[in-house]
Amino acid sequence: MDKKGLIIVLSGFSGAGKGTIMKHLLKKYPDAYHLSISATTRAPRQGEEDGREYFFRTQEEFDAMIANNELLEYATFNGNSYGTPRSYVEKLVEEGKDVILEIEIQGALQVKKMYPEAVLLFVMPPTANDLKERLVGRGTETADVIAQRLAISSRESQFMCGYDYLVVNDDLAKSVEQVHSIISSEHFRTARNEDTIKTIQKDLKKFERR
Repeated sequence: MDKKGLIIVLSGFSGAGKGTIMKHLLKKYPDAYHLSISATTRAPRQGEEDGREYFFRTQEEFDAMIANNELLEYATFNGNSYGTPRSYVEKLVEEGKDVILEIEIQGALQVKKMYPEAVLLFVMPPTANDLKERLVGRGTETADVIAQRLAISSRESQFMCGYDYLVVNDDLAKSVEQVHSIISSEHFRTARNEDTIKTIQKDLKKFERR
């Protein structure tokens, strides 16, 4: 079997539950997955530590990371830059660890372009009405903000076919297991096990009739 880890990207509509799935997945399988840590130019919040929640960088340092091709993906939100450090992820993958990136569509497609072997999963609710009900049910956002999020989701839906797998989050426990099963199965792809195939082919040669 392959000894390298996988780069897994998890995206989804706001309110679809991708963050909750991630939380439960890491809690249930703490030794199986590693959540990637992003670099950001925003200031640390109370209780946050560099290298734990984020790698905190100045804008100049972040721009240098972009120029030196040190980021797998990056984007700007609310005036702050966020990105995934390439060396951090590659080190974990080389150690045989599966690394999960919980990022938006823009970043996900950047990762897929750089690493075609990355596994992209998209989380969605059963229906559009379910998505609206979940956003309303949070009770934390105004009607205008909810309308904006739904409009963004409509635009994001045009990129869903760029992902490898779809996770319909109807039942949380089932969705967590579905994500785990997808990732586990990816390790058995023949394309990820070429060395194993070559070894058995070589060993079987001795049984060929001469």
